[in-house]
Amino acid sequence: MIKTSKKISKAKAIEIYTSLLLPRQIEERMLNLLRQNKISKWFSGIGQEAVAVGVALSSKKEDFILPMHRNLGVFTTRKVPFYPLFCQLFGKADGFSGGRERSFHFGTLEHNIVGMISHLAAMMPVADGLALASKIRNEDSVAFSFCGDGATSEGDFHEALNLAAVWKLPVVFVIENNGYGLSTPTNEQFACEKLSDRAKGYGMKGFHIDGNNILEVMETIEKARKLALKGEPVLIEAKTFRMRGHEEASGTHYVPDILFKDWAEKDPILRFEQFLEKEGFADQKEFEKIKEEVKTSFKKDLDKALKADEPVWNKEKELGAVYAEAPTSKPAPSNGKKVERRFVDAIQAGLKQAFEEDDSTIILGQDIAEYGGVFKITEGFLEQFGADRVRNTPIIESGALGAALGLSYAGMNPVVEMQFSDFISCGFNQIVNNIAKSHYRWSPAVNMTIRAPHGGGVGAGPFHSQSPEGWFMQIPGLKVVVPATVEDAQNLLYSSMFDPNPVLFFEHKKLYRSIREDVSEKAVYEPLGKAKVRREGTDATIVTYGIGVWWALETAEELAKEGISLEVIDLRTLLPLDLETIKTSVAKTHKVLLLQEPSLTMGPMAEISALISEHCFEELDGPVIRCGSLDMPVPFNKALEDEFLKRNVFEESIKQLIKY
Repeated sequence: MIKTSKKISKAKAIEIYTSLLLPRQIEERMLNLLRQNKISKWFSGIGQEAVAVGVALSSKKEDFILPMHRNLGVFTTRKVPFYPLFCQLFGKADGFSGGRERSFHFGTLEHNIVGMISHLAAMMPVADGLALASKIRNEDSVAFSFCGDGATSEGDFHEALNLAAVWKLPVVFVIENNGYGLSTPTNEQFACEKLSDRAKGYGMKGFHIDGNNILEVMETIEKARKLALKGEPVLIEAKTFRMRGHEEASGTHYVPDILFKDWAEKDPILRFEQFLEKEGFADQKEFEKIKEEVKTSFKKDLDKALKADEPVWNKEKELGAVYAEAPTSKPAPSNGKKVERRFVDAIQAGLKQAFEEDDSTIILGQDIAEYGGVFKITEGFLEQFGADRVRNTPIIESGALGAALGLSYAGMNPVVEMQFSDFISCGFNQIVNNIAKSHYRWSPAVNMTIRAPHGGGVGAGPFHSQSPEGWFMQIPGLKVVVPATVEDAQNLLYSSMFDPNPVLFFEHKKLYRSIREDVSEKAVYEPLGKAKVRREGTDATIVTYGIGVWWALETAEELAKEGISLEVIDLRTLLPLDLETIKTSVAKTHKVLLLQEPSLTMGPMAEISALISEHCFEELDGPVIRCGSLDMPVPFNKALEDEFLKRNVFEESIKQLIKY
């Protein structure tokens, strides 16, 4: 029997009962529609409604909620309108994602709900970012993040909890422990007695509650919210049960029958009806009346959604939704004074200018505050901009990237520094599945910048010398920028921070302190995606980027003495790619060599070679030649590394191409 230490009014009790009934009755209708093949898939939350409804009822509208598959009660309790909600669940054009996403893989910031992705625990660091924004602004707002028992084994779960505890964030993590991760029972998922005990290891408060007792859920959420606002994040384990399969097609044959019998008696709606009867608030006749009223409340919108239009394919519209529209220009600074800067100084200057112009700019990373970063880019930033905006993170690439996404959702302008670009692999899922796809799927523009020192030539070995920029060229939604000059380092970083899309900004370590130029004192904004011709020529075109530009220019200068005229194109951005500038140059020189630092196979130039063959075939007077490093890890020893990079092969290849 449900008990409560708090006095509850009849009106409040009926509100709670109605809130529990609504997702249950919608789900029962959805299961019928599934049997009729009118929907393709359904993840049922029947039997565990009390957790979602309890969180939504006891939180405030200013609080963010990050639900999962079985949290229909969050959407219904937050009063998300039925018609677009049902259209979303049916994949119709009037759904929140316009048919681009499935079921609950969406959010609505109007209701402070941030949608999930299929990768478990990935949204938990995002909750940290939302909570951090609230803390910085001193708002009365908490982030509530759901996960299942299975997701507690994921790295993002641990990174999110640790970050929340270290930063004392107003965030509450809610584990719906329903006994199974798809078919894997909890005894095969973890060995600790209670998942809530993990809170102790992170210095957090932990609660283990009956997730089928709506009043206990609500009381715990109220308590957790108060603690979170005091800088004490909370982990709640709500024990519940999944009365249906992971999704309907998987069935429940792996679950012992006795569990269904036991948990059916603990059904949250049944138990609350018993409470209402005991308190004298309602009887069976009133229950039936309320159930009929609830069923009627959504019937019209559901029927309308079933008849709603399916999405109509429009190539331009769909491609246009991948990226948010960037400004074509930004007011140029009035100060045109020139100063001499190194590559590293220019990056620092562009970053600092953005910080000075936009108070919402914030940077996260390892050792970036007091220490100033391993390359000293942020040296002095802590003193000038304060600890709220210049934040050391634990060693958590994925957690930091997820938090930055949350900051972006909250309207801030986050920058994440990868200490070395090699470590970006630890955050790959956040970048390619969460950050890159978010805007296309449902969200507003994602304005965030990821800085990544990359490249070899400095004797740093296999794990500090990679050039992973090509990994991201096939991920729509991202922009990939690789500057070669001091001016571009300054202007393109500044521009990246005002582009309303996620930008990966690769900075070559060897260029940091080896080149210098006279540049404008103030960075100037320009839209990303335009290549530059760095040297005019007639005999062949060299297409390259980053440090390859300097290799190409040096070689072009030497070969000019032999009467060979080379045109050098600096791509500047790999995504989006400026194919038109390449085509124009190939039509002029009729021969092309593609130069990259990364290993040759499947590097950036492999795609560009294919594009040139496809679009410029009739203009070519010779084969498209690629030059890159050997297909092997970057060796540490300098003599070995020099052979790996094979710059001498580049000059030989050019001469062979000219003779062709």
